Amino acid sequence: MSVNRSVINVGVIGCGHWGPNHIRVFSEQDRSRVIACADLKEGLLERIKQRFPSISTTNDYTAMLSDDRIDAVIIATPTGTHAAITRDALMAGKHVLVEKPLCPSSTEAEALGRLAQAHDRVLMVGHVFVFNAGIIELRNRIIAKELGRLHYFDAVRTNLGPIRGDVNALYDLGTHDITIFNYLMGEEPVAVSATGRCITQTDIEDVCFTTLHYADGTLGHIHVSWLNPRKIRTLTVIGDKKMAHWDDVDPNDMLRLYDKGVQEPPYYDSFGEFNYLLRNADVQLPAIHRTEPLISQATAFLDWITTGNQQGPGAKEGAAVARVLEAATQSMNNGGAICSISHSPGRVGPVVSASMDVVAARTWVRGTEADTTTGTTMPAPTHYVSE
Repeated sequence: MSVNRSVINVGVIGCGHWGPNHIRVFSEQDRSRVIACADLKEGLLERIKQRFPSISTTNDYTAMLSDDRIDAVIIATPTGTHAAITRDALMAGKHVLVEKPLCPSSTEAEALGRLAQAHDRVLMVGHVFVFNAGIIELRNRIIAKELGRLHYFDAVRTNLGPIRGDVNALYDLGTHDITIFNYLMGEEPVAVSATGRCITQTDIEDVCFTTLHYADGTLGHIHVSWLNPRKIRTLTVIGDKKMAHWDDVDPNDMLRLYDKGVQEPPYYDSFGEFNYLLRNADVQLPAIHRTEPLISQATAFLDWITTGNQQGPGAKEGAAVARVLEAATQSMNNGGAICSISHSPGRVGPVVSASMDVVAARTWVRGTEADTTTGTTMPAPTHYVSE
């Protein structure tokens, strides 16, 4: 799998929103060079020519895949095209970094993983927030048990636009938070419930509210919207020892750790003696060295290609996200009912009655309380980012 060439030649497919960012990042890397890009829109290709005159352009990505000089391709096209283009690229012998989500179907995601393995090629998914310095620091604190037992996550990801016409807000924005939750938990959820509303379009949800249920009882709530006057990118984590707040928009205070919580007295003799004590202590702002996550992601991709050792999220993690999206879609179609997440290839779990107690629903999904989750274990942060 590893490439002995000192400089890896890269091609970029899709030159809309994220494509130019990938071209910039891989052009600035010492170990890579972007030599070609493809897009159906001539106007976008003209912009690339003006900014990067040395890069050749084409309307036909298959022509680029036939270029033996190209070692790897970056796919930044609409979600519905990811599976087909990724398949073509792997079949052409290229290493692949594909934007999130890998594809709408977990069956397709798993098949692409097998194809990459069969052709001995890297297939990396652009879950860029696992390369975010604040999220990595938060993960390290969770691993060290500094927050204690995790109770729930609450993520908000909103903005006024851009409104997409191919996937809903959960697929567009919520994919990031699903990835972050799985990364922080180190496993997949066992069930999901979701609701949404189509406002600007008849069949695509502009706003979605989604709750992920993990096997140990931890909840993860996601609010995403294209119709919010404020750009918000926040995550709050509640543990029984400490609480944390991450803000990707705040340039100064990316991560705050609160020594706050609720303490329950060990016993009480009467209702009048019963109370909960609120603990309110120091707030810590960890010193975090900021790096551009897209650069860290590119570095990990090149490391994976050159060493053959996985350095970032692959098809396994991409399929885990797809399973949540599939179950969330089924939940929306069933009025927000809790839907179990099946880990059988290509199968969405059954709907659990929305009236069921959450604990009972979780027990039903898992089979017995003694069972352990069969979710994917994601690597620790040090496996994702090259020093």
